[in-house]
Amino acid sequence: MLQIPVGVSNRHIHLSHEDFDILFGSGSELSKAKDLGQPGQFAAEEKVDLCGPKGTIQRVRVLGPFRGQSQVEISRTDAFKLGISPPVRDSGNLADSAPVTIKGPAGSLQLKEGVILAQRHIHMTPDVASQYSLTDGQMVSVSCDGPRAVTFHQVLVRVRPNYSLEFHIDTDEANSALLNNGDVVTLV
Repeated sequence: MLQIPVGVSNRHIHLSHEDFDILFGSGSELSKAKDLGQPGQFAAEEKVDLCGPKGTIQRVRVLGPFRGQSQVEISRTDAFKLGISPPVRDSGNLADSAPVTIKGPAGSLQLKEGVILAQRHIHMTPDVASQYSLTDGQMVSVSCDGPRAVTFHQVLVRVRPNYSLEFHIDTDEANSALLNNGDVVTLV
């Protein structure tokens, strides 16, 4: 039985270096605040505001390192506040996703696409995947116990040698099941 630690993903933004320069000024540096659960990933000190047709969400954390294309990951509750309708997608699958305006201390930019509700997923190494006969891109289910026990279906398996075992869900999903960072779910 595979027990998987939970990583609750709050709203955040991944920026391209070019977009970072627009928002924070040319020559600015991305400053690490703390490491995240996945090796090489970190929460930065920098924050931006997300602006949609119905509202603004302030102080959204930038995650590093830089990406090839800027991407915003929010919850459905956040989408209601902004007045946008992002699709559920795997990270990096941004075609025809939702638009948003991003404001930083040095400038702002309009993303024509790039806002998603992240597909719930499990990070794992090839060794773990092999041990449980799982493959990259496979969909599985995981369950959790407790007063709001639930089974999450349509969980994407993501396999890379540099991953650390972790089940990623957004704050809406975590709150519905009373899950916190470090809790565990079980592969069904």
